[in-house]
Amino acid sequence: MASKTQSLFLTLVLVSILSFIFFYTVSNNPHHPSSVGDAISISHSSIKVYIFPLPESFNYGLLQKYWTLKSDSRIGSDVDNEIRSRLSSKDFTTPFPYPENPIIKQYSAEYWIMGDLLTPKELKGDSFANRVFDWREADVIFVPFFATLSAELQLIVNKGVFRKKVAENEDYMRQKMMIEQVKNSEAWRNSGGRDHVFVVTDPVAMWHVKDEVSPGILLLVDFGGWYKVDSKASNENSSESMIHHTQVSLLKDVIVPYTHLLPRMDITQNKKRDKLLYFRGAKHRHRGGIVREKLWDLLVNEPGVIMEEGFPNAMGKEQSITGMRTSEFCLHPAGDTPTSCRLFDAIQSLCIPVIVSDNIELPFEGMVDYSKFSVFVAVGNALTPSWLVNHLRSYSTEQKDEFRRNMAQVQAVFQYGNGHGGGFGPVPPNGAVNYIWKKVYQKLPIIREAIIRERRKPAGVSVPLRCHCT
Repeated sequence: MASKTQSLFLTLVLVSILSFIFFYTVSNNPHHPSSVGDAISISHSSIKVYIFPLPESFNYGLLQKYWTLKSDSRIGSDVDNEIRSRLSSKDFTTPFPYPENPIIKQYSAEYWIMGDLLTPKELKGDSFANRVFDWREADVIFVPFFATLSAELQLIVNKGVFRKKVAENEDYMRQKMMIEQVKNSEAWRNSGGRDHVFVVTDPVAMWHVKDEVSPGILLLVDFGGWYKVDSKASNENSSESMIHHTQVSLLKDVIVPYTHLLPRMDITQNKKRDKLLYFRGAKHRHRGGIVREKLWDLLVNEPGVIMEEGFPNAMGKEQSITGMRTSEFCLHPAGDTPTSCRLFDAIQSLCIPVIVSDNIELPFEGMVDYSKFSVFVAVGNALTPSWLVNHLRSYSTEQKDEFRRNMAQVQAVFQYGNGHGGGFGPVPPNGAVNYIWKKVYQKLPIIREAIIRERRKPAGVSVPLRCHCT
């Protein structure tokens, strides 16, 4: 009898332990379907993406429009004008390349992301994005508007009306038509646009519809120009530590890399670097560029420091390659925006980035540890005479070599190209496109929660928009 009682007791204990383990595992799994309400329908190996059915005139049609221009007189356009001269009428039926003009090329994320999504499933390889053809099955909805190309086309053909909401501004008209089609869809009404993905890499892209697209998931190179303070809320609460209203947030949006303009340097090609610090760019910029001007004046006559005024056109590109590959460190101060493609050119050149900023957003943080291959410097220290050069000279050869080895391991993360015409074809598994979608994937639980919270809000109730999330 005692034996049976003991056996029964052990059985009950075992069942209790197994029940506890099962309950704990389920309750702590963020992707386990809830018995009530909407489950987060995501896969650990991919993100399901629906392409919103915009007409081709909003994407590849803009590429055709660009390449059929007679010419572009802006700086950096020589290479594209040469390509135009070689194009014949039969070329306009084949996939177009993205412009090589550095002004436009640096923002080519829209092109590579679209190409990956349109690649047939059997050719996608290790792509993290899995295209679906019903928005109800999707985790996110991608809006295929080449906003950078649209803006840059307008600046080429009629810059004078770029800021105006007039019919002569074709970019404005495209933005208006795009947002009307998207907001009138059932998919937008279902989520309030929170699960819609917009590529807005160029600071002047979607200039006229920033408010309308701001509920969505924005793919941005940084937050420069996007913060918008609600003055009414500011008057009610003067706390400087709170951003009362913003169009952007690290909770929902994704910082993506610029497209680098310089070729990748393999670490086996690295040679002795005889310069301490290199910078090439414009001295005079707007907004945060005041720091750049002061740094320029402090550093321009320092031994081992090269400060060059210039732009990465054909001649400037060669100078930049030489400068970055022969310098230990590459300076990265703010210009018109907090970041630039210069940072990613430095990474591809294995030139240790020196990031002068008190507040900067960088791509894929949490997945990439920049402190392993970059030097971060507070603005106050950088503007102290001789501080920066003395600090950089304090790094040993072993430390700099380790920085470069670490940098070589992440070079691929900041590369968009897949080597295929039109951008179609398998993307590199550890490349920028896959990392972007993995970062969007990480945002899904909080985005889904926001959608559900919005649905249960009583009619007529206004919830203040507050964010202190950086």
